[in-house]
Amino acid sequence: MHADTRPGWVHLSVADLERSMAFYEGLLGLHVLHTAPGFAALGVPEGDGTPVPLLFLTCQPHARPKPPHCRGLYHLALRLPTRRDLAWALRRLMRHQYAVEGGADHGVSEAIYLSDPDGHGIELYADRPREQWPRQGNSILMATEPLDWQGLMAELQPEDHVVTASEERAVHEREGRLPEAQPMPAGTRLGHIHLHVSRLDRAERFYRDALGLDLVLRYGTSALFFSAGGYHHHVGVNIWAGRDAPPPPPDAVQLLDFSFVVPSAQEVAAVRQRLRQAGVELTSLEQQDVQVLSAAGMAITADAGFMVHDEDGQAVVVVNGATV
Repeated sequence: MHADTRPGWVHLSVADLERSMAFYEGLLGLHVLHTAPGFAALGVPEGDGTPVPLLFLTCQPHARPKPPHCRGLYHLALRLPTRRDLAWALRRLMRHQYAVEGGADHGVSEAIYLSDPDGHGIELYADRPREQWPRQGNSILMATEPLDWQGLMAELQPEDHVVTASEERAVHEREGRLPEAQPMPAGTRLGHIHLHVSRLDRAERFYRDALGLDLVLRYGTSALFFSAGGYHHHVGVNIWAGRDAPPPPPDAVQLLDFSFVVPSAQEVAAVRQRLRQAGVELTSLEQQDVQVLSAAGMAITADAGFMVHDEDGQAVVVVNGATV
């Protein structure tokens, strides 16, 4: 795929939309871009105020969490612009005693891990400069080492005010919001998506051979990482839920789709042709969720993009960035 390809949005089903909005907007600081009955779009503004959609939520009332040992979402990863932004996010989670499930230094980035109220996995991370990424030959090396929690929090300056519990209650009562709700900053993006898959060879056939991403790293015999443009990874896949893991049941929350944004109609056509040559069936955007496309700011035209499914049935949307 073109070097300027990037992940666009992730679309999840959730059991309780109000509860999810309280988490993603009130706690994480994503901006609400659009709401409709049973649906919400969240993202961040660009520096000029242009909205960038990152997350779509569709309510699936009373759905249960995705059972373990099913394929589907492992985590979605929001990439923050700076290490200090990551420290702000961590401090806010700690201040509200929201469970942080772990942290890691991956060499290329530093990350913290948590889950939303439905159990969808989330990674918040900040990249190190590319020139610092460890490499071996043409491969980018990623490790999982302990996170320097103290060093991360040291990014916050002494003048960064720590809100007391009484101040927090007062702001909430007066303004109906959580204080220090440091909005997700401009430049925050969906950095990558990580999937549980049934088999690595199937994922490799689709994401490398058919879609056209580069295989960046083989992580032992259990995970693969793909990207465009020399990034450390835009898609991770693993078999940690088990080889031949089944799909999530219909009554469970799940990943509905995610997107790649390519820079032009010509690149949409190139990816479409490569997929067709690989024998992969495509679906036109006209048959997709109009609510999602509208919230993404997309004009539904012939060169706007298409939807395709990987070999596990996961929906992937390829869109022309010029139409978003």
